[in-house]
Amino acid sequence: MQQRTLGRTGRDVSVIGLGTWQLGADWGDVDEADALAVLDAAHEAGVTFFDTADVYGDGRSEQLIGRWLRSNPGSDVVVATKMIRRAERPDLAHATLDNFRAWTDRSRRNLGVDTLDLVQLHCPTSEVYEADRVFDDLDALVADGAIAAYGVSVETVAEALRAIERPGIASVQIILNAFRRKPLDAALPAAIEAGVGIIARVPLASGLLSGRYTRDTTFAENDHRSYNRHGEAFDVGETFSGVDYETGVDAAARFAGLARDAGLEPATAALAWVAQQPGVTTVIPGARNPEQARANAAAGEVGPLPQEFLDGVRDLYDEAIRPLVHDRW
Repeated sequence: MQQRTLGRTGRDVSVIGLGTWQLGADWGDVDEADALAVLDAAHEAGVTFFDTADVYGDGRSEQLIGRWLRSNPGSDVVVATKMIRRAERPDLAHATLDNFRAWTDRSRRNLGVDTLDLVQLHCPTSEVYEADRVFDDLDALVADGAIAAYGVSVETVAEALRAIERPGIASVQIILNAFRRKPLDAALPAAIEAGVGIIARVPLASGLLSGRYTRDTTFAENDHRSYNRHGEAFDVGETFSGVDYETGVDAAARFAGLARDAGLEPATAALAWVAQQPGVTTVIPGARNPEQARANAAAGEVGPLPQEFLDGVRDLYDEAIRPLVHDRW
């Protein structure tokens, strides 16, 4: 699989990575054996980037990755985790060096490593990006050897642009998919200019772009696609990319038609579309089973998408999606 340098980390990672939120919580139940099988399948398919967070299953996702790392010594996988969501609020009052040290120490124990490859602030409030002391503290963690590099996971393009201005930021993680195109306008060009990596999350719009869902599809009670459709638990943009479900299903059916006209399965086309955007370093779809992990990885081998498909995706967004989400994030 194609490898790209992850911004200022200097590390090469696969263009298709693996998001491991599913292995921790909020997507229904995934047992331990299945989770480890997903990690195995992804790596065997060429994936060299795992993304996790300290709150995914209260550390379960990190612990599973740690088990996998111990069983695969010398693997070339870069593991990115996140912090600040263990706080009561992810705000400036809780973004302190003492908290950073406590959270990174916990993640190091969970993952079984001395130095974390990449730690990202996990969608903090906007004020955090304006505070010089926060980034001085992150620099201190690098100097201490607790972390090798740091980045941010953001909700909005404005937050991404502010973070990119920080000289120590190695990467920015942002929602990017065919239903969330706003980062193409300014965030990705700014990242290219600054040499900052872009980690694209929610590339399938919480599964909508796989083309497998209908208006009658139901999800488990402990799946955020059931309990966060209106932002009840966290930012609604994280669930179906902020598009209301019925509109999203209808638009996804149109997307599936465009993909199949291009000779691709919808999920493959959706991931390839993100991976082929200039400025994107790696795309992090999740997977609940080895088959999904292998299918996701295969999107990294798709050749340039045809212009007719690209034009159709743009027109679909402009007609059905842009009025709902473009100005919100």
